Amino acid sequence: MVYEFRYLAPRTATELATVLDDIKADGRILAGGTDLIPNIRNGVFKPRIVVDVKKFQGADRMAFGSEGLSMGPAVTINDVLRSKDARERYPSLCACAHELASHQVRNRATVAGNVVNASPCSDMAPALLCLGARAVIRSATGERVVPFANFFAGVKKTVLVPGEFLATIIIPAESAGAAGRYLKLKRIAGHDLGIVGVLMTRKDGELRFGVSSAAPTPVLVDTVGAKDDPDEAARKVLASVSPISDVRGTKEYREHMIGVYVRRLLSEVE
Repeated sequence: MVYEFRYLAPRTATELATVLDDIKADGRILAGGTDLIPNIRNGVFKPRIVVDVKKFQGADRMAFGSEGLSMGPAVTINDVLRSKDARERYPSLCACAHELASHQVRNRATVAGNVVNASPCSDMAPALLCLGARAVIRSATGERVVPFANFFAGVKKTVLVPGEFLATIIIPAESAGAAGRYLKLKRIAGHDLGIVGVLMTRKDGELRFGVSSAAPTPVLVDTVGAKDDPDEAARKVLASVSPISDVRGTKEYREHMIGVYVRRLLSEVE
């Protein structure tokens, strides 16, 4: 499908905020484009203006400091995987990144784009939830900070309103060193959308689970105690999700596999 739109590429974050304030609901933000471009091509989205967030200075900045890890909206999945600091300090972030699509897609797909898309099967969301990440949201009127635990509002919905963009993702320094592993069930070997995904992190005796494809939004479960037996842990995680049956799997199959993954992760993540 041929579809014409106006393309804008602001050169500063301030200019980007001004542009988004001007266009409001008439535009769409382009980061990696791995979801936006196919949706435009298929006629799902018909924006009048497409605004590229990759061109302003610092958009692709990935930095480690006293606050933790900060990532701009143009940081790609492969940027994360190539970072020695990310692999050493935030292994669960990299575990989730490695399961996202293919190497070619990861060259384009951004961390910010993956979570702003707000798919229930987002691969990066479980890591950001378990690691206590924060979203720095910017607009022409200023900034606000939202924990990712409060960022997702429904299927394909976030707390972002017209005129706002996700300027920075911050993973706090206190989450560094958390052990973690991500198990993702797919229909085929290799890259595919998840039927269900479960991340578990463990640090200083605290357990957290991030679950994808099992509710209208990715889910954080932080109610599992270190002394809970595997069955009790699985029960607590299952009580926090609400999977459905669809073309990729039944509700019952998803529930069964979540229990399997929770028990397996408890034995494997030290």
